[in-house]
Amino acid sequence: MEEVEKLVKVRKLNEPRGWAWTTVVAIVKPTLLTVTKHEWIDGEKIPATGGCVVAMNHVSHIDPLTLGWLLYEHGRLVRYLAKDALFDVPVFKHIVRDARMIPVSRLSSDAAQAYVAAVEAIRAGDCVGVYPEGTITKDPDGWPMRGKTGAARMALETGCPVIPIGQWGAQEILAPYTARPHLFPRRTARYKVGDPVDLADLVGRPITNEILHEATERIMIAISALVADLRHEKPPAVRFDPKAAGVNEVGRPNTTHDKKGRHA
Repeated sequence: MEEVEKLVKVRKLNEPRGWAWTTVVAIVKPTLLTVTKHEWIDGEKIPATGGCVVAMNHVSHIDPLTLGWLLYEHGRLVRYLAKDALFDVPVFKHIVRDARMIPVSRLSSDAAQAYVAAVEAIRAGDCVGVYPEGTITKDPDGWPMRGKTGAARMALETGCPVIPIGQWGAQEILAPYTARPHLFPRRTARYKVGDPVDLADLVGRPITNEILHEATERIMIAISALVADLRHEKPPAVRFDPKAAGVNEVGRPNTTHDKKGRHA
């Protein structure tokens, strides 16, 4: 069946966006309109104001753009936790800095600095975008894999809402770890926004590993359910764990994994 654009209610942006956002929107939005289709479901659930964490699954290097577009059209400028290497790329480094992205050194002790910056941003009323998986999913079927605790820790520290977002389709526009996008015929990136994850019983308690893992599990369950709705499929009973499966936790997988890897 041929895909059609879904009409959505957009919300006016009331935040100052700076030259980087102005430039990116002027270039990226017309490009995405030309070469992709989109379906946005329940975008009105994104908070219009106030500090929040938006937590979503990660399927493609292009999905920060397609997700950023969704949030922008619903009145929010997202501040991503972005790998620090981007802040050294000529030209691009000026864009990510002016757009106030938050650099993070993955798998290092410096990652704590990103957490502090993210908490400050949330308390200042910003929308912080987090991929709890920490990287593009390594699950062989593209499902959300094991989550890391950063998003949960931010929410418990600040008391802000965590808005889960499930996505599917961006990987058909740009497959993971490839550089050549599939532009024609146009593929559809689908997003579904969920209700805030219920963490009320955990906020205000000592932030122990047990509490963090419980909150993270609730976040990943919410994201997986949204992805399942988009895919019209049932997610795996046990989320894929790259470490247990023997593949790189970040970057391109270094081994071929199968169903056994998911349940290791």
